[in-house]
Amino acid sequence: MNSNSPKFERSRFIQKMAIAACSILLTSALIAQEERNELNAVLDINTLYTPLESKPIHGDTAVKLLNELETKHYSSIDINDNFSSTVFDSYIDALDRSKLYFLKEDIDQLSAYRYTLDNSLEDGSVEPGFEIYNLYYRRILERMIYAVDRVENHVGEMDFTIDETIEIDREDAPYAASLSELDELWRLRIKNSVLSLRLTGDDEEEIKEKLSKRYRNQLSQIAKTNDKDIFQTYMATVATAVDPHTSYFSPRDSENFNMGLSLSLQGIGAQLTTEEEYTKVAELIKGGPAERGNELKAGDRIVSIGQGVDGELQDVVGMRLDDVVAQIRGEKGTVVRLNVIPVDAVGESSATVVSITRDTVKLEDQSAKKEVIELSFNSETYKIGIIDLPTFYFDFEAASRGDADFKSSTRDVHALLDELKEEEVDAVIVDLRNNGGGSLSEANQLVGLFIETGATVQIRYSGLRNGFTRSFGDSDPEVAYMGPLAVLVNRTSASASEIFAGAIQDYQRGIVLGGQTFGKGTVQEIIPMDYGQVKLTRSKFYRISGESTQHRGVIPDISFPDFYDAYEDIGESSLDGALPWDTVRAVEYTQYHAIQALVPELQQRYDERAQKSPDFIYLRDQIERTRVMRQREQLSLNEQKVKEEREENRRTEFDAENMRRLLKGISLNEWVEDLNAEEEKEELVANSGTISTEEPEEGTAEEEDEGDPLLLESGRILADFIVLNSNRVSSISPENTRQNR
Repeated sequence: MNSNSPKFERSRFIQKMAIAACSILLTSALIAQEERNELNAVLDINTLYTPLESKPIHGDTAVKLLNELETKHYSSIDINDNFSSTVFDSYIDALDRSKLYFLKEDIDQLSAYRYTLDNSLEDGSVEPGFEIYNLYYRRILERMIYAVDRVENHVGEMDFTIDETIEIDREDAPYAASLSELDELWRLRIKNSVLSLRLTGDDEEEIKEKLSKRYRNQLSQIAKTNDKDIFQTYMATVATAVDPHTSYFSPRDSENFNMGLSLSLQGIGAQLTTEEEYTKVAELIKGGPAERGNELKAGDRIVSIGQGVDGELQDVVGMRLDDVVAQIRGEKGTVVRLNVIPVDAVGESSATVVSITRDTVKLEDQSAKKEVIELSFNSETYKIGIIDLPTFYFDFEAASRGDADFKSSTRDVHALLDELKEEEVDAVIVDLRNNGGGSLSEANQLVGLFIETGATVQIRYSGLRNGFTRSFGDSDPEVAYMGPLAVLVNRTSASASEIFAGAIQDYQRGIVLGGQTFGKGTVQEIIPMDYGQVKLTRSKFYRISGESTQHRGVIPDISFPDFYDAYEDIGESSLDGALPWDTVRAVEYTQYHAIQALVPELQQRYDERAQKSPDFIYLRDQIERTRVMRQREQLSLNEQKVKEEREENRRTEFDAENMRRLLKGISLNEWVEDLNAEEEKEELVANSGTISTEEPEEGTAEEEDEGDPLLLESGRILADFIVLNSNRVSSISPENTRQNR
């Protein structure tokens, strides 16, 4: 597929916009009936467990999937023993990442398949995948039965005054050597759930009722497992063994996926995934209700869901993802309440309820926006224009109809640049933080607004064209803006954002600021199959300098503290099997400024300011506190110690925020002794870098809006650049020297 074609761009953009909404619609009556059945589930393993069997279509599809992987994937794929071993490890990990279900003897038994899965798949057999899953199926049913018994009969025996701990992350832990050892792990796990509810104020009977319902619901959900579920899980593992962005969708999941290829879906605008028994927020869609409300964050885990402003919260821990999504989706204008564990919290005791009004994710909600800030700096006043671009969008339907005013990110940014020039701004910042990409041609054309002509990206293709690299770029000599420019990025700036930032950096047309970008430099294509479909990596992006954006991303010229630095599991480099960084031959291009020669001085001036900045001090401290919290290996089950730790953390955060406010000369917050009182509203918003504050009291000199510290600092760097570049940047012509590196 031509990566410049409308079809290609529509696929990439719409997929990005709507994967979150993939689901099966369920009626409330059906859900209620299922809940009644869940509570009456029989607690007998021999009654609940029946091994599931594959069907002939599954084996036929496996053969065809391997053929697609071997012949069409970007990389040369060898289906051999190494591939089999990777699939085996990935499959076991997908089923039991935290080592909570399988015993060591189970893994020893199943290891007989480590080097034979490739042969079975090539022969059209998925039986090993079913056998592995069936054992997992039995073990998880056994665990749920154990959990129900513990919460219904043994909660009163739990002692929260003794010093017991639970492992927070068991990914690298060994498998339990015996059933008694596994029981002990689950005893502590259940005790932690009980403690979390105790800390919210629930009494023993309320705790027993809530957890009993949770585990019985999970038991009922698990008991509904069918052959389609197993086949989907197994084939998805086979596909992702090639690279993390390649995947298989069964017919049911294909239907759900394709349902999402509509921009009119109504919900909260969030991409959801499963992490152990929790439904986790993977990503917020720009312009969606959740993102606009700024209360839900990527990484938050959903504990329960309530319908309307006062509907009872229904526990969804352990529930199937499509069933959870079905409860979250709903009619525009209705309210859904989510009880979530924040991304930087560990236990359910930190859960908070977030209310979101469902709405349609509209293209106009993702449109580029502008603002102008006045910056007093070094005895001068600078007007800095800011263009916030949430995604690289293009209204394909309107364009295909011939509408003269169809929306596109390039068109909108061009108009905003014209307005900024009329306002006589001294410099422009293009804010691409949290911009996950979109239309490739829009990224190319957007670069063209800031350069005369030239290549913007290279694409290397797979298959019959493997090794063939083609460049794409801007052929229009018109330049919308030639003044000082900065591009602001962070760890979640991905794909098309990386193409734009990389091109601006290679041309030395502007300064790239912020955090290292995501590193997604691959392109996927949906290939239909007789039974389902495969999303396959077909090509790879390269900068005009020849460097790949894959894995490494774009490294800023000047790096800011990035809240995502506290998380090791964000970015392409954190994904198992991610394709490597590499290079191709550079194209010929012109550099516009001597930015790299000025970076050392710009860096020094920034460092001096950042060391003294109250906002940057606070942000660095917050990053470090979050990193330390996430690196903890044990969680106490002593109630008093947990309370003291929570209070200490709350006090530390409070003192840090008040120190920031003191250094800035704004009013201080008052300490609230009651732990259950409403938390203070002041916090640094990690994803946007903005600071949210309470309404200042009447008579104070505090500003209503402190401004985004990262944008303000970007403006100061641009002011330094203007001075160092001798005030000639508003009319600079390209240097005559051609760069061919």
